[in-house]
Amino acid sequence: MSNKNWSVVGSRWSVTAFVVLALFFLFPAFAENPAPFAAAAQPNPLQAVIAPDPAATDAGAGAVMEYQVDGSLFQKIADLEQEKVLLQLEKEKSQLRLDLDRLSSEQKKLAMESEAMDSRAEQQKNQLEQEKQNLAAAQAKLDAQKKAMEQGQPAAGAKQPAPVAAPPPQENRSPLSERYKLVNVMGMGKQLQATVEDLNTGQRKKIWAGKTLDDYAVKAISLDEGVVLVRDGETQTLGVGK
Repeated sequence: MSNKNWSVVGSRWSVTAFVVLALFFLFPAFAENPAPFAAAAQPNPLQAVIAPDPAATDAGAGAVMEYQVDGSLFQKIADLEQEKVLLQLEKEKSQLRLDLDRLSSEQKKLAMESEAMDSRAEQQKNQLEQEKQNLAAAQAKLDAQKKAMEQGQPAAGAKQPAPVAAPPPQENRSPLSERYKLVNVMGMGKQLQATVEDLNTGQRKKIWAGKTLDDYAVKAISLDEGVVLVRDGETQTLGVGK
């Protein structure tokens, strides 16, 4: 037999010896006064109080089962709390929608500004290209004129001096008194009219202040001096009887 088996057998004998000794010492005390042992054997009254009553348990369970939640104070409080939560969620949802709309409008605004900036940049680029082309054309024209001047030839497109126009020939102006004669003066005050006769054709004309006779403007008519006519600073008079 191994050492392990011997140790198990020794342990069993030790337990048996302890039980026998305990009975040997406790049996005389139990024979003399069994009350403490009997009291220990009786049930504890606290355990009876603490232990649940089956009838009471069944009654409580029935009351719980029969309790109507709908319309109760608890249900009203729960509904109010739920409404508060729903209102708060709806408010937050509306705020989120407003924020999204504002972000969307700002995004559209930024996109429009970006397009406008791109358009202005493109216009400025085209203007710069056009100015470069104009400058290049002007430079080429100047170079051509300079080259032509160096060669002693007029450049293409260069302005030529305008020819001086000859003065118009002077007209042979004969005095009006040699072509017309004053026949009569009629009227009163400033409403005077004069009748003149062409010496070559014999045709008669009526004139008054402001009218013209052979490019001469009638300046004044009077009974004493006759008709005074003016042309280019030159004054001529047709007198009565002349």
